[in-house]
Amino acid sequence: MTRPEFPPLFSGQDAEGGDPFALACAAAEVGCDAGLVIFDLGATTLRAAIVFAPDVPLADAAAMLPVCGVGFQNALGALAPPEVGVHLGWDGGVYLNGGRAGHLAMAASGSDTGIEPDWLVVALTLSLWPDSDDTGLTPDQTALYAEGCADVAPDQLLEAWVRHTLVGINNWADGGMAKLHSDWSGIAHGLEGEMTVAGRTGTYIGLDENLGLLLKIDSETVLIPLTATLTRPA
Repeated sequence: MTRPEFPPLFSGQDAEGGDPFALACAAAEVGCDAGLVIFDLGATTLRAAIVFAPDVPLADAAAMLPVCGVGFQNALGALAPPEVGVHLGWDGGVYLNGGRAGHLAMAASGSDTGIEPDWLVVALTLSLWPDSDDTGLTPDQTALYAEGCADVAPDQLLEAWVRHTLVGINNWADGGMAKLHSDWSGIAHGLEGEMTVAGRTGTYIGLDENLGLLLKIDSETVLIPLTATLTRPA
């Protein structure tokens, strides 16, 4: 496996077995350059995190979660066999052929949605191999190589994810949320019936123009914005 290469303005750093999400947040806190990609290409899991420096308020910058999700779907879609379905959960879940194979997580320097954050990090975790040979024990869980993607090298997938995410960022910056809304909605997973997101349980109604989730809870329609997915690495 060769060291991943990234587009201009992006730089790579091997986590050397550490948690890329935690390392990226720590690096951002002390003022690293935007575009830093910290990665861990493990034997069974691909983990990576990208540092962004948004120039818009956090409420708008949270679009980086679906941007990175669509970037991953496009990246794997270009490398995997055509029969492999790649879908995204609203809260960051990554699904291959209907089984959960990983997730995206997002952290920021602060939580005030009206203020431009100093930094924002989006992290990807993807299972390469199942936790157990007896996959029948966890039918809702899967992994990259269990879904016919044995020829997809982790370093190539990581490179492709960053490239396609860059395209998505440029499209979002130039055209706003409309195209992202369309692209993400077309590959969404689990947007139906009752669901629990950000500690709230309700019936799915739809998405607003900013990909905020609309749930009916009791007799009230509640908007859960993308910023509700913000977290911090353990």
